[in-house]
Amino acid sequence: MTVADVLVPVEESTTLRKTVGYVVRRAVETDGPTTLHFVYPLSSRGTTGDEYERATELLDRVAMWAAEDGGDDDRIAVETAAVAAGEYLFSPGDYADAVAEYAADYGVDAVVLDPEYYPSGSSPLLPALAAELRGRGLEVEEAPVERETRRGPLVRRSGAGQFLLLFALSAGFYLFLAGSLSPYNLLSGAVTAATAAGILWHVSLTGSVRPRRVAAQSARLTLYVPLLLWEIAKANVQIAYVVLHPSLPIDPKIVEFDADVWSTLPAATLANSITLTPGTLTVDVESRHFTIHSLTAGAREDLLGGRLERAVRFVYYGRAAARRPTPAERAEVEE
Repeated sequence: MTVADVLVPVEESTTLRKTVGYVVRRAVETDGPTTLHFVYPLSSRGTTGDEYERATELLDRVAMWAAEDGGDDDRIAVETAAVAAGEYLFSPGDYADAVAEYAADYGVDAVVLDPEYYPSGSSPLLPALAAELRGRGLEVEEAPVERETRRGPLVRRSGAGQFLLLFALSAGFYLFLAGSLSPYNLLSGAVTAATAAGILWHVSLTGSVRPRRVAAQSARLTLYVPLLLWEIAKANVQIAYVVLHPSLPIDPKIVEFDADVWSTLPAATLANSITLTPGTLTVDVESRHFTIHSLTAGAREDLLGGRLERAVRFVYYGRAAARRPTPAERAEVEE
C-alpha cells in the first residue's frame, strides 16, 4: 500500500493505540503531506446518547495520540469524525458502506484496519469488512501490530447456592424433556443434573444466590408467561389482519428508547419478549438503550405503551417497580 491519505475506522480496543502509532509512523516516513482520517461509525442512529459521547471522547483521544506520535511534523494533518449518524449499522456491508461513503467524500483510497476492530463489542467482522471494502474499490491493509491477549478468568469462586440452583434447573429441564416422573427418569435426571452442576457451577451462575428472591422471581415469572402468550396471540391477529388486508397497511419504522430495566437478565428478557411478539423485532440493545423495528403503528403503540416493560419489571423488581411510567410517558422515544 502506497502512503497517501489514509482512513482508519476506530473503536475501543487493545490494539487501537498501536494502530494509531503505525499509521502515524508511516506518514512520517513519507515525503509528501498526508491526512489521516479517523472515523467512528455509529452503530445506532442519532447524535445523542451514550454511544455518541463515547465516540467523541475516543476520537479526541485518538487525535491526541496522533499529535503525540507525529511531533512537530507539519506534513501530517488529522481529521476525526463520527459517521453514519442517521442510519443503523448491523452487518459488515453496512459498516463498509459508511466507511466507503466517507472515503468517497474526502477522496481517500486507502483504509488501515485495527486488527481488534470489533464495532460496539460485536463479534469479529474484520475479514468480512475487509472484503466488503475491497469490493467497493478501496485498498485495505490490516495494521501489523502485536495483539495483546486479555482473558477474564473462566472459573470463579462459587458457593453451594450456585451448585444447588444449577442442579435444580438442570434436573427440571431434564424431566421436562423426559415427559414423565418414572424412577428411571428421576435417577438419570439426578445423575445428569449433578454432573452438569459439578462441571459448570464455577462457570455459570457466579452471582450470589438469594433463595427468597429467586423463589419470588420464579413465582412472578409464572404470572408473566400467560401475559406474554396473550400479547403474542393479540399481535398475531393484528399482523394477520394487516397481511390479509387488500391495501397492506404497514408502516415500518425504527424506534429507539431507554428501557426502565437495570441489569442484563431483565434487559435480555424484555428484548426477547419484544422479538417474540409479531410486529416488533429487537435490533440492538446497548445497556438500557433499545433499538426496535416495528412493522405497524399499532405495534409501536403497544410497544411504547409499556405493558411488556412493566411486566418484566414486575418479575424482577416487584410490584412497586411495575407502576413506573411507560416509555411514552417518559418521553424517551426516538423515531
